[in-house]
Amino acid sequence: MREDTSKVLDQETPAPWEETGMEEEKVTEAESKSPEESAVEEEKKGVEERERGVEREMEVKMEVELDMQDTPPNHTEGHGLQGTIKGRDLFGYVGIEAVLDQMRRKTMKAGFEFNIMVVGQSGLGKSTLVNTLFKSKVSRKSCTPNYEEKISKTVKLQSVSHVIEEKGVKMKLTVIDTPGFGDQINNENCWEPIVNYVNEQYERYLKEELYVNRKRRIPDTRVHCCVYFLPATGHWLRPIDVEFMKRLGKIVSIVPVIAKADTLTMEERQEFKQRIRHDLKANGIRVYPQTEYDEDPEDRILNDKIRENIPFAVVGTDKEHQVNGNKVLGRKTKWGIIEVENMAHCEFANLRDLLIRSHLQDLKDVTHNIHYETFRVRRLNESNLTVHGLALSCFPMENGTNRTNGTNGTSDRSDSESHL
Repeated sequence: MREDTSKVLDQETPAPWEETGMEEEKVTEAESKSPEESAVEEEKKGVEERERGVEREMEVKMEVELDMQDTPPNHTEGHGLQGTIKGRDLFGYVGIEAVLDQMRRKTMKAGFEFNIMVVGQSGLGKSTLVNTLFKSKVSRKSCTPNYEEKISKTVKLQSVSHVIEEKGVKMKLTVIDTPGFGDQINNENCWEPIVNYVNEQYERYLKEELYVNRKRRIPDTRVHCCVYFLPATGHWLRPIDVEFMKRLGKIVSIVPVIAKADTLTMEERQEFKQRIRHDLKANGIRVYPQTEYDEDPEDRILNDKIRENIPFAVVGTDKEHQVNGNKVLGRKTKWGIIEVENMAHCEFANLRDLLIRSHLQDLKDVTHNIHYETFRVRRLNESNLTVHGLALSCFPMENGTNRTNGTNGTSDRSDSESHL
């Protein structure tokens, strides 16, 4: 089609006899005019011809672009050809879609890991909510025999792991608890043990990657999600909430929730959520899912709905009650039963869908591709700088002596020597 268009544009059609006679009359008229008038007319004709040429070029470009849209891409990039062959262009069934079944069978055999951290002061129902999420006794409090609730003087991180199997799919779930967080009179720097723990897991994974003989499958202990529990005060974010989420939001995916939301009325709940969203935006706190991680318009639409509901107002319980002949998870009060999975009562279902049913794999991908990658680049840069500084210290100085310490004759080393 491109060749036909160019031929049509370049081809000159012969003018009929009448038009030829008219052109001869115009020529005789031009000869009778003064030289100045003839020059002006020639200049006008030149301008008109140039405009027509530009119009022709625009038409050719438009037709070429239409041709490119209609035909599949088959251009050379580098040393090979690239094209798109869709199902209607195939001669028959190939079986490419079977790779999804292969991936499914392989994942079901190997299983996968998911590590979730719960942070919040004592008495907000962290253990109960985790048990409600996975409908089993998975929290540290539920698994420890003769457990006694004691307020820790310092923040101590403790984890417990379980292998959960559902319909042939195995998941190793690790729940990291943070007893002692926010329970002291002076909570200054109480987030540092949590930050150190998250970075230690990144460091452990990085060391496994850097081994010459690596494991076939590196154990993944990195924190994939941090659920942060906010007390249902109905006011604003506390300074400890702001400081914690500011620091942790840079290294892990944070999902804030309003704990024990049944203590607020529906109007108080909505006002509290608006205030929290305002505080998050005013303080530049990044919570999951971030807008810059949306991969396509479909993800953006889904994540926008989630962002509108953050923080989730949740209620947790592991007890069942009879409601209209059906057993439901809920909390029984003298006013009635608060159904945990009823969207009209609380937003637990939204939190469960985000963490498990719709975004579990995305949480792992963001951890690996964003947070861990940022840590890895920083650590390797630090390692390179340290190695470079050590190499410089081994070169002789101008007087022919090595760069040594005057007291014991040993070479000076950088204080920030890498642990890799």
